[in-house]
Amino acid sequence: MGEILDFIIAKSNYWSYVVLMMIGLYAMISRQNYVRKIIGMSIFQTAVILFYVSTAVKEKAVIPIIAHGHGEEANAAIEASQYINPLPHVLMLTAIVVGVATLGVALSLAIRVYQKYGTLEENEINDMIREQ
Repeated sequence: MGEILDFIIAKSNYWSYVVLMMIGLYAMISRQNYVRKIIGMSIFQTAVILFYVSTAVKEKAVIPIIAHGHGEEANAAIEASQYINPLPHVLMLTAIVVGVATLGVALSLAIRVYQKYGTLEENEINDMIREQ
């Protein structure tokens, strides 16, 4: 039992991402209101971004900038294992921009749906569409 608890505590950041993902997925699937679905999508995207950024963390690593100088620093061999991989951070920066743009488009579409149907409840809108 102690080993399982140690495993859960050691990976607590991953468990928090799973919880955030499940909250976002639950909101997207179970809710009938479009704004709540959009909020769930945003929570889900945030959890994925946090997960990818946390996978790039490396113990005792430095930023990938080669030191210039005199003496040992100038002649030292470059080992890739000493540096943090910047690619996940760059990709997630792009994902944040895309997520904000997606959120803006989704909310603007929700406004248009509300202007047309007077509600944001999915089942009511489906009934109105069927009646037409």
